[in-house]
Amino acid sequence: MKRNLPLTVPSPPAWIDAVLADFDAFLQDHADCERKASGFAMSMVAKYPDRTAIIPELIETALEEMEHFKLVYELMATRGVQLAHVIPKDHYMERLINLRRTGREQHFLDRLCIGSVVESRGAERFRLVEEALTEPELKRFYKMLWTSEAKHGNLYVDMALRYFPEDEVYERLHWFNDREGEIVLGLETRAALH
Repeated sequence: MKRNLPLTVPSPPAWIDAVLADFDAFLQDHADCERKASGFAMSMVAKYPDRTAIIPELIETALEEMEHFKLVYELMATRGVQLAHVIPKDHYMERLINLRRTGREQHFLDRLCIGSVVESRGAERFRLVEEALTEPELKRFYKMLWTSEAKHGNLYVDMALRYFPEDEVYERLHWFNDREGEIVLGLETRAALH
């Protein structure tokens, strides 16, 4: 069942043009984003060890994201692309993270909402990549990725609904979804996931 919200702002067409113009740079950034997504899920386990109902799902998500990192790295290796030596700041994530509230419960809910919104944006962008590519193997790879990201977008909402009332979850999710759209509109267009 779909739990996440539709994005308020689609990615601009110039974004996919930038990705296709420098696909190797996109792959470097993509690999880093998969690694960070795995770290995000594991940081939730470390920060909220008392939330035992969702720890197995967080661990599974972290493992799945790390598997995606491995697959992207293998794709990079076949193309002779190395991991980036310097990882630029991710202004998208930085701006979303800066919107979190303080207070243990509010912070917990906000992290779950951010997880859903980010995974939903990843699904949208990987789908755009899949649709723009012509090589069948790469198309299959990005289709697998966007369906996985969409699942994760729902999963973070499911986790929130285990601990918070539905109206509170969706009020906060709508708020983050709106802010995420504003952030996307202000991003520099580059060959990067965000």
